[in-house]
Amino acid sequence: MAEREPNAQQRADFMDLEVPEYAYMFGFLQADGHLAKGSGQKGRLTVEINARDTEILHEFQRLTPYNSSINERTRSTNFAEAHHSATWTLCSLEARTKINGLGLPYGRKSRKVAPPRIEFSRRDYLRGVIDADGSVGHTGQGFPFISLTTASTAIGAYLCFYARKITGAERSIKRNTRDGIYNILYTKETAQELSTHLYYPGCLSLERKRTAADSLAAWVRPADMKVAPDRRRWKEWEDRVLLELNDSAAAAKNLGRTEKSCGLRLWRLRSGRVPMPADNQ
Repeated sequence: MAEREPNAQQRADFMDLEVPEYAYMFGFLQADGHLAKGSGQKGRLTVEINARDTEILHEFQRLTPYNSSINERTRSTNFAEAHHSATWTLCSLEARTKINGLGLPYGRKSRKVAPPRIEFSRRDYLRGVIDADGSVGHTGQGFPFISLTTASTAIGAYLCFYARKITGAERSIKRNTRDGIYNILYTKETAQELSTHLYYPGCLSLERKRTAADSLAAWVRPADMKVAPDRRRWKEWEDRVLLELNDSAAAAKNLGRTEKSCGLRLWRLRSGRVPMPADNQ
């Protein structure tokens, strides 16, 4: 089969991250793609996923004006005796150079990847990351949820920042002590609002996750289920007042917080569990 030779316009348009489909594709590649170097200028970009999601690889192939291939295989893994997967492979040096320059490094990259430093379609990018490394659905209790598992501090923090802008829900990220991974979770109405925003009609996405996202809208909070108030974050000026008073009861009256909350925060500051405010270090 003859190699595809992109024209100048196709080269310019390829991986334009302000185009929703390319922003989604790049987020997916950062999470599930792998750039490998060969001898000289040889190398390849590969994405291997479960064969049930092969359609998204065909979309990537359609969006890429360079020669690429999709192959399927069945092999034994730690999770299944017969795992059926599909792999998209792109070898073009020009294409790899562009993708690498946007922020997909060669080799091990799980902790290195970060959101693009140029203008990009944000919700499409994050949907790509979540389609590759996240989950959408209902918990065992039937609550809607949307989550992301990532080793990247930058991507985890960016999801928290973006989701707060869309839903108002605050999240702080902390690595699991067992595997050093961040698990970021949104549930109930917050999950409904975020999933509706990310998985809009006609968007490029994994069909099964788009279907799951659509299903979240049907959930209605039971009348007897209380809404937990958003946790109030400590600010530096509050920490300074707390340290100056050095009394949880007095600080509680000054700051409009509970005595228990002030006592716990004071202990965390004194014990080094949280950083001191800038002018107290």
